[in-house]
Amino acid sequence: MTTKTPSSAALLAGLLAGAGVTHFLKPGPYDKIVPASLPGSPRLWTRASGAAELAVAAAVAVPRTRRLGALAAAGLFVAVFPANVKMARDWRHAPTGKRALAYGRLPLQAPLVAWAMRVSRDAQARSKA
Repeated sequence: MTTKTPSSAALLAGLLAGAGVTHFLKPGPYDKIVPASLPGSPRLWTRASGAAELAVAAAVAVPRTRRLGALAAAGLFVAVFPANVKMARDWRHAPTGKRALAYGRLPLQAPLVAWAMRVSRDAQARSKA
């Protein structure tokens, strides 16, 4: 019996789906990092971003929609960056562990965007093969 390693696309879809689900199961932490400049309630934005992550995860998971889904994932990772900045700003006086978590999230957005773009390029290359 051989074990197949999950593809990069499957891992990306899993990450997005997991994050999307947590927006509904544990919305409180997400509500706290919604920038105040956004209209409406933080819970609305938490639910909308969770739904977006679930929809993008589904698009990445399906080969036919993977290329566009991965591009949407890259856009989503860019779109949530202001929430990560808010979290870092809000936690700037927090204990060292929390502060490190908040600041550590900021540079992680770049590799997430790069990963999504790579999945999109790979999907496009496979569709032409």
